[in-house]
Amino acid sequence: MLDIFSLSGQAALVTGGARGIGQAIAVGLAEAGADIILVLRETSQTDTKSMIEALGRKCWTYAADLGNVQAVSDIIAAVTTEHEFQILVNVAGIQRRIVAQDFPQEVYDEVLQVNLGATFILCRDTGKYWLERSIEGCIINTASLASFQGGINMAAYAASKGGVNQLTKALSNEWASRGIRVNAIAPGYIATDMNVDTRTNTDTTYYDSITTRIPQGRWGKPEEFKGPAIFLASRASSYVTGETIVVDGGWMAR
Repeated sequence: MLDIFSLSGQAALVTGGARGIGQAIAVGLAEAGADIILVLRETSQTDTKSMIEALGRKCWTYAADLGNVQAVSDIIAAVTTEHEFQILVNVAGIQRRIVAQDFPQEVYDEVLQVNLGATFILCRDTGKYWLERSIEGCIINTASLASFQGGINMAAYAASKGGVNQLTKALSNEWASRGIRVNAIAPGYIATDMNVDTRTNTDTTYYDSITTRIPQGRWGKPEEFKGPAIFLASRASSYVTGETIVVDGGWMAR
């Protein structure tokens, strides 16, 4: 039974793998047998590469600023001159909290490009590469609770993550019959270094208001995304496509 979760002989391209959820997913896929291609802002970020290689898997790194359209457009061409991969995982993302009436256009554009624009370009170029070569592949995008809820002071982020959710469905509709499955994972409140200030603030009012609303009564851990990612990337989910799996401790069900 465990064989259907194996990724042995495959390679996965992962963005946002330097830390947090992206790092956990990259390491998890390697633990399941995949070699990993990391797209990072700086190739000097070597922690994840070292963790993957310690597992006996291969790991290659490429540098790209996902806020730069041309840089993103060059990624798949650069990677495929040297490697073939069957799994694409788009994790990289940014958040900017500003009240809507004062939200600067340039900041809105930045968030949309990194979270949605880069995801679209990487999906498009990967899909084209796979289709032209009849490669069966799997794409995993990163949605959010904001894909379903608007949130507060996060208009750009909510718009971008809502877009990721719909993009996932649209691409699945076009490609599922041709051997490419497209799904997404939507994290809830996860304890990472991006929100350490919220979790360690001496005024715990905001943190407590979130935690008490989560049915499991705690924030998630990055390593809890290994299982969902391996499931979606493997034959275990061979009839699952166009779906967004919510990993939130029960938040959305409440």
